[in-house]
Amino acid sequence: MKKALFLDRDGTLIVEPAIDFQVDSLEKLEFLPGAISAMRAIAGLGFELVLATNQDGLGTESFPEDTFWPAQDRMLKTLENEGVRFDDILIDRTFEADGAPTRKPGTAMFGKYLTGEYDLVNSFVIGDRITDVQLARNLGAKAILIRHVDVPNGPVDEAGLRETTALESGDWGEIAEFLRLGQRTASVERRTRETAISLELDLDGRGKSHIHTGLGFFDHMLQQIVCHGGVSLHLNVEGDLHVDEHHTVEDVAIVLGEAFDRALGSKLGIERYGFALPMDDCAAAVLIDFGGRVDCRWRVRLRRERIGDMPAEMFEHFFRSFAQGARCNLHIRAKGSNEHHKAEAIFKAFARAVRMAVRRDPAGRNLPSSKGLL
Repeated sequence: MKKALFLDRDGTLIVEPAIDFQVDSLEKLEFLPGAISAMRAIAGLGFELVLATNQDGLGTESFPEDTFWPAQDRMLKTLENEGVRFDDILIDRTFEADGAPTRKPGTAMFGKYLTGEYDLVNSFVIGDRITDVQLARNLGAKAILIRHVDVPNGPVDEAGLRETTALESGDWGEIAEFLRLGQRTASVERRTRETAISLELDLDGRGKSHIHTGLGFFDHMLQQIVCHGGVSLHLNVEGDLHVDEHHTVEDVAIVLGEAFDRALGSKLGIERYGFALPMDDCAAAVLIDFGGRVDCRWRVRLRRERIGDMPAEMFEHFFRSFAQGARCNLHIRAKGSNEHHKAEAIFKAFARAVRMAVRRDPAGRNLPSSKGLL
């Protein structure tokens, strides 16, 4: 299916004048820093490029057409000279007070994109206003919100649009790189006679989470991955805890590992390796390699049978199962006198190791392997 990139104009590609918000002369035409070079890179990514803009009162006395088109045509010609051609141009001429369904965030002028021929789930709206994010939600797409230091934007969280917003950035280079590499998310569901698991993972998700496994201490440990790993994790588990904890812990590890493997995708540009840290009386080190091969070495002695409501033997089993699902090498060692601290230090070190390993090198565009395959 075709994917589309819906781009706002004023404040997104070109500077929006702060006085009258109209680019009605060639003197006012100014591209945002990095926009041209970023669009040149984006043009080769397989998206259909759609310019979608509200131009208040275009064609009326307040905004005559003959003042609009010279700057519009010059903008298009400049981009065309760099190999950037729009497949479609959508302009709404109404005023905000008119409440027209064609005006963004309304979708009336996007009819051809709503017929099922386009993969809107993997399409994006790029704009500098909350209305652009609302448009993305209304289309069933994701939004990239351009942040300006001197132009206020309605808070995404207050507007209830966090899930729609894939990226907030004032850097066109970062936006182009994000679109080139893609989102690093995964959704995994696993249902057996023993457990029912639903998991959503975002490796670049700013740490938002909801975790419920039915095991309080296990939830607390998984929260360390969110807090110290910089990921977003939504996890809900219904397990046969009336039998024991084994199936719940094991299956969560498998599903979490599979989610990491899927979210990493091609693994292009990742650091690949990663952490040792102290916690009070304990010291823990976790070595990880998302290289595609599976191994797990556990050098930890836990002296208590249970920590909280979790059997001590399940910690090693969790990490072995994760390594299987994630197709990674995992070496873990820890020492200390307090078993709670020891377990928590391991999960914190694991989270930091993950954070290091999945981080993208801003200058790295290659696969971190001499083999050319991970």
